[in-house]
Amino acid sequence: MTVSKRNKLLEVKHLKQYFNIGRSDEVKAVDDISFYINQGETFGLVGESGCGKSTTGRSIIRLYNPTSGEINFDGENVASINGRDRMNQFRRDVQMIYQDPYASLNPRMKVRDIIAEGIDIHKLAKNVGERNKRVDELLKLVGLDPSHGTRYPHEFSGGQRQRIGIARALAVEPKFIICDEPISALDVSIQAQVVNLLQELQEKQQLTYLFIAHDLSMVKYISDRIGVMYYGKLVEVGSAEEIYKYGLHPYTESLLSAIPLPDPEYERHRVRTTYKPEKTTATDLSLREISEDHYVYCSESAVPKYQEKLQEMKKQ
Repeated sequence: MTVSKRNKLLEVKHLKQYFNIGRSDEVKAVDDISFYINQGETFGLVGESGCGKSTTGRSIIRLYNPTSGEINFDGENVASINGRDRMNQFRRDVQMIYQDPYASLNPRMKVRDIIAEGIDIHKLAKNVGERNKRVDELLKLVGLDPSHGTRYPHEFSGGQRQRIGIARALAVEPKFIICDEPISALDVSIQAQVVNLLQELQEKQQLTYLFIAHDLSMVKYISDRIGVMYYGKLVEVGSAEEIYKYGLHPYTESLLSAIPLPDPEYERHRVRTTYKPEKTTATDLSLREISEDHYVYCSESAVPKYQEKLQEMKKQ
């Protein structure tokens, strides 16, 4: 896979994350994937539940030790980070926003203390006054009132709780944030507000995102590039516009066919595609470039077929 000439903040090379279940069974949650994320961009990772998206994010942040492969962050192999000071810096640089805004906040802590937890751990405030001032700024930044700092999580709606989670992630001034399905537990009416907030913060704070989700239309809205994941494999990678308009892999096509449109006539005749993996004897399957920066997981012999398919799609 050709690497962009822009400044790469994260590069994942042949990552494998296997789990043993029982004595002999092995689950290949992430099975030999490679991708990169440029500084300042959003890379969307999309696929159905159980495909390995969240496991990928947790491997990057070192919640799991990879079975094999390499994860480089800001030019350094994450596996080689040792020592308290270096690990603390990595924990500051890489933060995560979790899927469930209800379970990810300690119900016994006030919002002010939840947000300030990272500030306290990394000693980013000289005194209580500076700490509280920083928390108030963060609450304002995510669209909440500073007075909310004295309340407990149960006093807030799901969307407000996720804003608190975002403020907590921002408290240590990270470079990179893994957004692990941050909107899937929220009402549809609130989802767009949270995504818009993430985009605003990205511009203000010069952030880089890995945005994990199963909704391809929402991923397309926020992402610069998209990776489509199926059963531990990346089956297609390309720009958000290219994947959304010209998704080539049959699994990508099935995801695109499931996206509803606000058009009753279209919906009446919409045909949803069900992906059925084809049996193949090919042993050279890998991500191969079909057009510039557009990759599909296939054999060498299948490349001309996908190139022809892409040309036909662009003619329509």
